[in-house]
Amino acid sequence: MKSRLLAVLVGLGVLVTTTPLSAHHSTTMYNMANPSTVTGTVKRFEWTNPHAYIYLEVKGDDGKVVEWEVEMMSLNHLKSYGWTRETVKEGDVITCTGGAAKSGAPAMLSSLVKLNDGRMIKS
Repeated sequence: MKSRLLAVLVGLGVLVTTTPLSAHHSTTMYNMANPSTVTGTVKRFEWTNPHAYIYLEVKGDDGKVVEWEVEMMSLNHLKSYGWTRETVKEGDVITCTGGAAKSGAPAMLSSLVKLNDGRMIKS
């Protein structure tokens, strides 16, 4: 009886702790089916776990500058694509393509970046 109860408790513990982990990696808040592209000037680049971020100053059609939050993959993925913490710097003009936020917020999950030197790199 004790071993059966222990097995149930361990199973519940695994279920409770792994469900939030899988939910963290959802892309449902982004429109990945219809990619968008923004070009702007890098305000800052955060080489952080669990995801890196680029903050871009993007000039809209009305001439106003809007700060975009560009989420990228984990550092392990980025390193495998050739990224380092020095790949982009403040002041670089880059283009990001990916799924824009469905909410209309100036945010996206980037899948491809065109760097200041013209190289294309997965993100």
